[in-house]
Amino acid sequence: MHRRRAIIWFRQDLRLHDNEALSEALQSADEVIPVYVFDERVFKGKTRFGFPKTNKFRAKFIIESVQDLRNSLCQFGSNLIVRVGKPEEEIFKIAQEARTSWVFCNRERTRDEVEVQDALEKNLWSIGQEIRYSRGKLLYYTADLPFPVTHTPDTFTQFRKEVEKYVQVREPLPAPAKDFPMLTIKLESGKIPSLQDFGWEDFQADKRAVIEFKGGETEGLKRLQYYIWDTNLIKNYKETRNCLIGGDYSSKFSPWLAQGCLSPKQIYQELQRFEMAHGANESTYWLFFELLWRDFFRFMAKKYENKIFVKGGTRGHSGSGLQDNWSLFEQWSNGRTGVPFIDANMRELNATGFMSNRGRQNVASFLVKDLHVNWQMGAEYFESLLIDYDVSSNWGNWNYIAGVGSDPREDRYFNILAQAKKYDPHGEYVKLWLPELSYIPVDKIHQPDQLSYAEQESLHLKIGRDYPNAMVATSKWE
Repeated sequence: MHRRRAIIWFRQDLRLHDNEALSEALQSADEVIPVYVFDERVFKGKTRFGFPKTNKFRAKFIIESVQDLRNSLCQFGSNLIVRVGKPEEEIFKIAQEARTSWVFCNRERTRDEVEVQDALEKNLWSIGQEIRYSRGKLLYYTADLPFPVTHTPDTFTQFRKEVEKYVQVREPLPAPAKDFPMLTIKLESGKIPSLQDFGWEDFQADKRAVIEFKGGETEGLKRLQYYIWDTNLIKNYKETRNCLIGGDYSSKFSPWLAQGCLSPKQIYQELQRFEMAHGANESTYWLFFELLWRDFFRFMAKKYENKIFVKGGTRGHSGSGLQDNWSLFEQWSNGRTGVPFIDANMRELNATGFMSNRGRQNVASFLVKDLHVNWQMGAEYFESLLIDYDVSSNWGNWNYIAGVGSDPREDRYFNILAQAKKYDPHGEYVKLWLPELSYIPVDKIHQPDQLSYAEQESLHLKIGRDYPNAMVATSKWE
């Protein structure tokens, strides 16, 4: 008797809960072969400006996530087939060898990912097989929207009003409840690569990091349980989300969301349960609000496709006045601008792969609006380093800050000094990441360029030697 086989291709959906592609594969096939491919172009390649596409922080997180997925699958009598190469070639080889009928996967919507899935689809057609796509990234299903995706409102406020008023969030799908059917063929499981295989040395997490992010569905669900139920931190999310130090000021769900270790619908369901038990407040709504932003950026990427990557953004602006100035960029990227709030955030990013949302907005504004450097360079640098890099959110946010995306205001600008004094009033964050400024008094911590020579001498600090001269005088923002 012929047994129908299917491949479930895990991509940025490294989980068993609420995984539509996995559910459909198990329902449709007699045997299911789980596969993950470390795309050599992603893990060994460079961005257009020459940054590593995947730095060590995210690479480590993904490796851990893949290992966790393999462990979970083994508990269901299955395994994860792992390959390193090009997915369109490696999955095609497995499809040929195993004589499968289909490849199930969650559809991606941005340029590089679409090219890969299109190439695989063409290869599969040549042997009479097909890809079956599902939805795995969003809170809302496109089929449930009150408008076609091509007519998605271009401003978040309008999008939010139309969606949250009329559309229900669907229930997350359960994880498999029983063992997978036994495979009747033997396939080499493959070794999960190490950081060294991708050219990185192993490393210890910086002690100043907000938390030690560990990849995988298991850790993602633990974080969800901790933040909402064990500590009730969600009750104060709106008030604390713009803090800068420690693990509890915000949910920190983003790395697990980015790799699909956590489903946004699962987070929403836990929020609903929490509100039923403890009542709704502004903070529970605000976390939902952030999930809405995430969906919005993905719909923008689907609507405008490659425009989110070009200098003029989705609005088609000329991008005039912004230069590919490497000298200015490197001072910014190295945290050597002489503006403490900017430097502290950039040094945290370089040391940990993470930066608060407040920090991201400020450093992006400074690069674009104060240094007049091409925003695409900043977007690619974030793409390289961020442990929670998500294509649509990263590029959508940079479009937004640069004034070429989904925002009716073209002059969005952050007063860096006002932001620093508001969100780091005692300079604790700056001193954490810029120890050379540890002894500067609070009233001068955000403006060391304004220290007199006598003050510098009394502090045993020389601006221009111990800490850089300011690229932009902080008096600009007074």
